[in-house]
Amino acid sequence: MLGTLCTLITALTYVDAVIVLTQAPPVHTVSTGQEVVLNCNIQRDDGNWVSWYKQVPGTKLIVTSSSLPRPVLTVFPPSSAELQSNKASLVCLSSQSGPFADVSWLAAGSPVSTGISTSTAVQQPDKTFQISSYLAVQTSDWNRGQVYTCRVSLGSQTSEENIRKSDCPTEEQ
Repeated sequence: MLGTLCTLITALTYVDAVIVLTQAPPVHTVSTGQEVVLNCNIQRDDGNWVSWYKQVPGTKLIVTSSSLPRPVLTVFPPSSAELQSNKASLVCLSSQSGPFADVSWLAAGSPVSTGISTSTAVQQPDKTFQISSYLAVQTSDWNRGQVYTCRVSLGSQTSEENIRKSDCPTEEQ
């Protein structure tokens, strides 16, 4: 009896701590240009805040904290063996706190749209996420010192890492 009473008191205490948030109506479809009213009811206010976000069809909505750390980037040059076969690819490894980072490449400050292969994010044992991105470049551009930039954005945080042939002391100049 005492065990049942303690369990009941514990359950009631737990229920009291739950914050219930309801939106009415849960789904509402209107035509373009029509007005819509959504109501939000919070049964227990604990001092936190609630925000509405609108996701436009065909877009990705990511809500993040502004305190997210910037992605950490490491960019690798082409290997000697690859260069000897007249090929060149750069590798950008990004470690970040969330899986939805956007990776882009620039050549001499201009966006690159071809020759890019980027993996999906893979969660690491430390709960961070890692993305790898490869950029195929012309060996002639690499050999003449073209500057390439890997840019990774996660929420409002962006990191960039530049690389060029002269930055690679172990490679034959």
